Amino acid sequence: MLIVLSGLPGVGKTTIARTLARAAAAVYVRIDSIEQALRNAGWRVEGEGYSVAYALAEDNLRLGSIVVADSVNPWPLTRSEWRSVAGRAGAPALDVEVVCSDADEHRRRIESRAPDISGHRLPTWQEVTERDYRAWDREHLVVDTAHLDVEQSVRTILEEVARSAGKCGVTPPRHATDEVALPGFAPRVSRVATWLESSLVNRSGPRARLGETECDQDPTDQ
Repeated sequence: MLIVLSGLPGVGKTTIARTLARAAAAVYVRIDSIEQALRNAGWRVEGEGYSVAYALAEDNLRLGSIVVADSVNPWPLTRSEWRSVAGRAGAPALDVEVVCSDADEHRRRIESRAPDISGHRLPTWQEVTERDYRAWDREHLVVDTAHLDVEQSVRTILEEVARSAGKCGVTPPRHATDEVALPGFAPRVSRVATWLESSLVNRSGPRARLGETECDQDPTDQ
């Protein structure tokens, strides 16, 4: 299963993605880490970071792992590429756009945060507001961190996973999302991770992206 978290810098997607990856015992793929590693090796990075991330995600999806991808994912092109990754691996995918509808709060986060990757230069508020980030043209889940904290955001995503799985004829255990122990991630987390792996990832045949009504689709349509 592929869960793609998208959104502008500073909206909180990395914190949510890390928390979600822990809760679902998932592989975590972060574009910022990949791109900075390439820069440290002397590369001038354009689309190479995304290409590496697509390959890593696909390899892990083929192994039956849950993958949480963390990137700005700003264009229809990059969004389609993520869906193609899931399609080639025969895995379901969920698009999650993380936003912060409170501009003042978003700016405060941008101007107060510090880099957590060595050598990584964080964008300024002006750079964030001028970023070429395209509106979405397909169904996706929106998580607004101006109104939801990290725990609530993760629960919202897991609830959407459970709801969408029901469309595909998969019945999650009762109170599946209630079993996620946040923020401690004690043993109760395993119930959700086990259900996701056994019920979604290991089902044979191509599957639709989560959030759509059809479950079996031609991978070429991804």
